Amino acid sequence: MSTLKFDEGRLMQVLVAPIVSEKATMVAEKSNAVTFKVLQSATKHEIKAAVELMFKVEVKGVSVLNTKGKTKRFGKTMGRRDNVRKAYVTLKPGQELNLSGEAA
Repeated sequence: MSTLKFDEGRLMQVLVAPIVSEKATMVAEKSNAVTFKVLQSATKHEIKAAVELMFKVEVKGVSVLNTKGKTKRFGKTMGRRDNVRKAYVTLKPGQELNLSGEAA
């Protein structure tokens, strides 16, 4: 898939934030994958095109996971956390994506 089929403005909004956690770090070391929080309406093809456009890397595959928000108490009232859509983006061998901001 090329980035020509998608609106560039939409692709810039698809990736909400990188997920930096213990699990995401383990996945990155094990299978050369990066984890992102993405829009609820984002498709796998849009996520792949957005990562290739923004970070100039080649993507091997994208796995998507929907996590339902938990119901929590806030004092006397019941509240709900937002639903989250995560994307595990696997990079092709030899490709690297550094989200820590360090110059390598």
